[in-house]
Order: sequence, then structure tokens, then C-alpha cells
Amino acid sequence: MNPRQRFLATMHYQPRDRSPICDFGFWDETIIEWHQQGLPAHVTGGGDTSQTDPFFGMESYGGGPGVHVGMLPGFEYKVIEDRGEYELVQQADGVRVLRQKYMGSIPHHEGHLLVDRESWNKHYKPRLDPATPARLPGGGAGPEWENAVRIWKDPNRTHCCSLWGGSLFGWLRDWMGLENISMVPYDDPAWFEEMVTTLADCSYATLSRALETGGQFDGCAFWEDMCYNAGPLLSPDHFKQYLVPHYRRLSDLLRKHGVDVIWLDCDGKIDDLLPMWLDAGINCMFPLEIGTWGADPIKYRKQYGKGLLMMGGFDKHILAQTKPNIEAEVRRLSPLVEEGGFIGFCDHRVPPDVSLDNYLHYLRLVRKYWGKDLPNLLPMGQIRV
Repeated sequence: MNPRQRFLATMHYQPRDRSPICDFGFWDETIIEWHQQGLPAHVTGGGDTSQTDPFFGMESYGGGPGVHVGMLPGFEYKVIEDRGEYELVQQADGVRVLRQKYMGSIPHHEGHLLVDRESWNKHYKPRLDPATPARLPGGGAGPEWENAVRIWKDPNRTHCCSLWGGSLFGWLRDWMGLENISMVPYDDPAWFEEMVTTLADCSYATLSRALETGGQFDGCAFWEDMCYNAGPLLSPDHFKQYLVPHYRRLSDLLRKHGVDVIWLDCDGKIDDLLPMWLDAGINCMFPLEIGTWGADPIKYRKQYGKGLLMMGGFDKHILAQTKPNIEAEVRRLSPLVEEGGFIGFCDHRVPPDVSLDNYLHYLRLVRKYWGKDLPNLLPMGQIRV
């Protein structure tokens, strides 16, 4: 089977030769550390896995020509002030953050352009116009667009093509800051509803243009990161009132055009929101963070059955432990991998406290147990397939 056939068979509980062998990527600092541990210098990237995927022998669950459902154009990225180990930066989303230059995961928000209705109407709402040509390859015309459509419609392509569905809350949280966005549903619910609807409308119209080409898309990805270690950042009541109707119309649109694998990236404890995502047609959780709250893909399968698809779910902390611990977790998840509807990989980007030796050991194990004895890794990750 080719990677696309394998992914689709896995997500539809159909017979396949083996499970896909995938990952979610790495912190940039992880790759830097691994260069000191013997990773060849030409293997670069972190979140961008275009170099690491072929080196480690990974398959992709996404890719292909894409569409842009977020802000267009973005704001100018610039360093406002150098503070030694830190730098004050204006990001492409307009947020000013204090970023640690090395080993910095989540930067500290220092200021926001989006603070009220006026700034929304001036800086953000115009950037969410679904008619902006740059949302589509080649602006929706010409050779680039024609090539994208050709790839989307090719029934014989060997690799997945997925769509990007965007965000209904996570982007607003980023643009305003957590404290500010948390107050809006109470202080000005009409404005909160307007912002959510604007995001959903932009996604709906942009996705429609791609879907109406007759393209055969293998999945659609959304992003929220709207939970922390004790539960959701938005009350379940507000989630149900403001977000669920838009998830439902987006998932209905996708299914109308044959896209029935719809995953959502949300870190943190998702238990309170998961049933509502499923009811709204979002049927796959990604990367299924384990965390201190004890999430477990096996528990979720028992609770929700085969209607819940999952990707990720391998505790990143175990990757930094002993090799017997890594093997025990690979074997524990193996029956779920065998059942289907689950593609196992690290529950977030691989952090730099995971050694290269441990990661290569993990890959050998998943190729043995989940890959049905795929050829082992050669020294330093060169893979014979």
C-alpha cells in the first residue's frame, strides 16, 4: 500500500498492510541538541518536517497544495527590542511577545493590537475577507491554480492531501490574550459572536472554493489549543452556544464533499469539550496530549468507541525515560494501533530532553510492533525501506 491508501484504511478501520509511521515534528532546539549527538547537519527543521520526515522514514497525514483561511495579509514581523537572552518581537498576528532566544516554548505576551471593537474593525476584520485572492493557490486562476486542482483531483496520487480549516477560538485567544478574550463573552457577547462567525465564514467560503473543484481531500485539520491542565479556557456553555453551530456547518460542508476525517489540535484536558466536538462532526483528536491529567487513548476508545479517531497519544515524557519504559508504552498501545482509527506518535512536538538515541530506539520499536517488522534503522537514522 502507498501512504495515502494506508492512512485512509487506518482511519476507516479497513484492512491494511500496517499502521502509518508518522510524527508531529520537533522543537527547533531538539534538532540543535541532536546535531551535537550525531544527527547529520543537513537534517534541519523542527516544526517543519520536510527534512526530518524522509530522514527518519516517516509518512505524512497531510500535505499537498493548501488554502489560507487565516489573516491576510499578516502584520510585519519585526524585532522591537533586543534584551540579551530575550527579544521583544511583533509577530505576524500583530501580538507583541517577549521571546526567549533559546529553549523558549511559549513566549510571554507583552501587548495586543486587538483590544476592542474599534481595533477589530480596523486591524483584523478586513484581514479575514474570504474573497482575498491569495487564499487560493495562484489566487484561484492560472497555472498554479490549475496544478493544484490537478493534484487534488488525481485519484492515483500516493500521498495525502488535507485541507486547513483554521480556528474559531484559539486565534482570538492569541490575538487578544487569554484574560481579555475570557471577558468578552460576558461583557459583549454580540461582539464575541461576530468574531467567531467572521472566522467561520472565512473558513467556510475558502474551503468551499477548494471543495467545489471536485478535489479528493483525505482530511481537514483545525486548531484551537483552548484547554489547559484542568479543563477548557472557554466555558462549555459558551462553547456550545457560540462554537458548536459553526463546527457543525463546517463539518457538514466537508462531509458533503466526501471529507470524513476531520481532526482538531487541542492541547490540555479536553474531556469537557470532546463530546461536543464529536456531536458537531469533528471526529479526530490530535495530538491527544497525555499530560498530568492522565489522558489515555485506550481509555478514550473504551469511552467513545470507534466513532472517535485519534492521532498522537504517546506520552512525550516517556520518550525521555528508559528504553524499557519506551518499549512498554509501544506494546501497551499496540492493540489500539492494530484495531485502527488510531495513528500513534508523540503527543506533541518532541522536546529536547529526549535524546537522539532514545528517539531512534522508539522508531525501531514502532517499526517492529506497529510497522509489522519494517526494516530497522541503520546507524544514525538512515532507513532502509
